[in-house]
Amino acid sequence: MRILCRMKVPLLDLAAQFRTVEPEVRAGIDRVLKTCGFVLGPEVEALEKEVARLCGVAHGIGVSNGSDAIVAALMALDIGAGDEVIVPVFTFFATAASVSRVGARPVFVDILPDTYNIDPDAIDKAISPRTKAIIPVHLYGQCADMDRVLAIADRHGIPVIEDAAQAIGATYKGRPACSFGKAATLSFYPTKNLSAIGEAGMVMTNDDKLAAALRIVRHQGQTSEYEHGRLGANFRMSAIQAVALRAKLPHLVAWNEGRCRHAARYDAALAGNCVVTPHRDAVCGHIYHQYTVRSPHRETLRTRLTEAGIGAKIFYPIPLHLQPVYRNLGYRAGDFPVAEKAAAEVLSLPVFPEMTVEQQDYVIETIRQVK
Repeated sequence: MRILCRMKVPLLDLAAQFRTVEPEVRAGIDRVLKTCGFVLGPEVEALEKEVARLCGVAHGIGVSNGSDAIVAALMALDIGAGDEVIVPVFTFFATAASVSRVGARPVFVDILPDTYNIDPDAIDKAISPRTKAIIPVHLYGQCADMDRVLAIADRHGIPVIEDAAQAIGATYKGRPACSFGKAATLSFYPTKNLSAIGEAGMVMTNDDKLAAALRIVRHQGQTSEYEHGRLGANFRMSAIQAVALRAKLPHLVAWNEGRCRHAARYDAALAGNCVVTPHRDAVCGHIYHQYTVRSPHRETLRTRLTEAGIGAKIFYPIPLHLQPVYRNLGYRAGDFPVAEKAAAEVLSLPVFPEMTVEQQDYVIETIRQVK
């Protein structure tokens, strides 16, 4: 057995990334401080155009965070009380919670066993006369099966809102994530591939009318000064977050490529070991927001990694239908077996772009020694 030289490998190293862009971030913050234009304004407008260009859409609408991005999209589409929105049962809580926040009911559906993304067949079965939107999540950085999702949505005349919080820069059949649905949402939370220095998000759309509604919704529903034409909220983006994101955006492609290189090394090194490596759909450009393996002995593996000083985390341990807050929806354990099995077996390994070869080798050797 090879003797490992102990080192610490975090799940994510924000400090290492920040050092590469610190001068640009500080210069951008100084620009904002000099103008005292702290909310929205030219820096946010510039970021909106840059991200829209990256995502291949006409409009980006900067908002306060990724959760509010989903809420704003739902509000702009006039979805609320009495409506239903189809959501994958295996994702971060905010996807469903945003539906609840507008008074609609999240309708959960199971996932595919390989990509962990929403199962299109399950969508078809869950549609009712009250279904007003479908929210596929591009989980872990890989796009959902958008051809099948859109075919179902188009057949029923239901808008699709892509939750691309984990997938900026990902592609499906050569097209960027965020360019498929009626709207798409992004999160720039500090752990994301493109991260702010606080909270920020964006809604993407090709629909001019929807974009106009979103800009009203994010600003308390204000149509002119102190006149409010619809219900909205304070979903405005901070200019300081915008300048930090603009400083990082030119590096995103290289950072995503770094994640992909790490993923390829893991794939080769861990094949035939105690874990199942991630499945990559051949038509998808995966950007590995997470490198997520699975094992029926997940807890043993996680314990060994933790003891070795390696950051590893479960995304996500409790499917949404089993969350205490959603007991009133009437779901039970066993209703979504694919998601429940995934929740018991998945574990995400460090894959941040600044990870060194030595750090990754340490992770690989630690896993290889788990039997």
